[in-house]
Amino acid sequence: MSPTPDSAVRTVRTYIAGHRDAFLGDLAQWLRIPSVSVQPEHAQDVRDSARWLADHLAGSGFPVAEVWETDGGHPAVYAEWPSDDPDAPTVLVYGHHDVQPAALADGWATDPFEPVISDGRLYARGAADDKGQVLFHSLAVRAHLAATGRTAPAVHLKLLVEGEEEAGSPHFRALIERHHERLAADAVVVSDTGMWSETTPTVCTGMRGLAECQITLHGPAQDIHSGSFGGAVPNPATTAARLAAALHDEDERVAIPGFYDGVAELTDEERKLIAELPFDEASWLASAHSGATHGERGHTTLERVWARPTAEVNGIAGGYQGPGGKTIIPASAVLKLSFRLVAGQDPDKIERAVRDWVPTRLPAGIRYEITFNGATRPCLTPLGHPALTAVARAMSTAFDGAAIRYTREGGSGPAADLQDVLAAPVLFLGISVPSDGWHAPNEKVELDLLFKGAEAGAHLWGELRGALSS
Repeated sequence: MSPTPDSAVRTVRTYIAGHRDAFLGDLAQWLRIPSVSVQPEHAQDVRDSARWLADHLAGSGFPVAEVWETDGGHPAVYAEWPSDDPDAPTVLVYGHHDVQPAALADGWATDPFEPVISDGRLYARGAADDKGQVLFHSLAVRAHLAATGRTAPAVHLKLLVEGEEEAGSPHFRALIERHHERLAADAVVVSDTGMWSETTPTVCTGMRGLAECQITLHGPAQDIHSGSFGGAVPNPATTAARLAAALHDEDERVAIPGFYDGVAELTDEERKLIAELPFDEASWLASAHSGATHGERGHTTLERVWARPTAEVNGIAGGYQGPGGKTIIPASAVLKLSFRLVAGQDPDKIERAVRDWVPTRLPAGIRYEITFNGATRPCLTPLGHPALTAVARAMSTAFDGAAIRYTREGGSGPAADLQDVLAAPVLFLGISVPSDGWHAPNEKVELDLLFKGAEAGAHLWGELRGALSS
């Protein structure tokens, strides 16, 4: 595709600048609603947040803007603005309107639900995660229309904004399965992510998946005397420690047979692009509150957290935990594990591999139970995918022709459910930076970047129309 004409770039920028104050006023209204999904006392606030967004999107021009109920959970918002061209591709934007808990006592300098603008930053819970990044799409689509002269977007545009992401999205997959026909799309754009830094604009290409389990080990029917029976019967706490130690081999690779089956290995190009990022390991270690890096040999730190699967001990417990000593062999012990998964891995297969592995590591006389929690699948859009290139082009246009680099997210989220159910590539368009402090006191968003996000969104629909129609 040819570059975006300078006139369109100027029109988008002028439109956004002219509507800056009105947009910030609307965003402030929304941020004042404490839509904390994990606290039952805020259930009505989450509902009010959904209603506010649906009304705002309708007022912005979306012909369809609805509040969707979940089965016993918090509501989501669905909006749709069809293109005038019936053959145009369809794009679904995902975000969330719920937020993390916040209170002055947590260390906030100001009321977390009373937005404050200072030094080019907007401080409030949800400013970056995720209300600011959701709302810039309503400004972006209007700037897109102003720059193109269209009366409807270049693509069939849909939005799905859930109300339970901060609670783990417990009802999200059921919601999208129930509404999969209305949510059908050729691509999904997730605006719940960020960039490398203020000076290094980036596009995320994927997120890891997640599987979690608890292994409960049982030995004697009750705690027993370690002098009378120690060394002669199996100890569940010792077994838990040995099981945890057996998770990795001498190269820090996960030692569970079959764990790496299907893993999508990094290409030479991907490793090169990761290595080109301005990564400061000392600063990263400071943010990790750690004195050293550690992990799978043969991979850099960024490769480990973005593109390699992991197994971690999240908790280990058993026996007496009180002051002083108590010379017993405990009746039981518990091991909590989590597995971060990458493209090519299936959480169901990982569960089966763990279930097959555990009994091979247990001595006679130890009984066990394994409980797996809900899993999240990994998602990855490969470099070179036309839709991913379209996102990078839109970002580059917004950032005055800057070279756009690529990152991944080490964490996990519901994007993979969208990819799985809708069978569409997942793309990430986010402008938040690490200093924004997601989930922390004094969360903020850089206003210049917020409006760059709106610019990128305004250019994205034309870019995706070309990429997905070819």
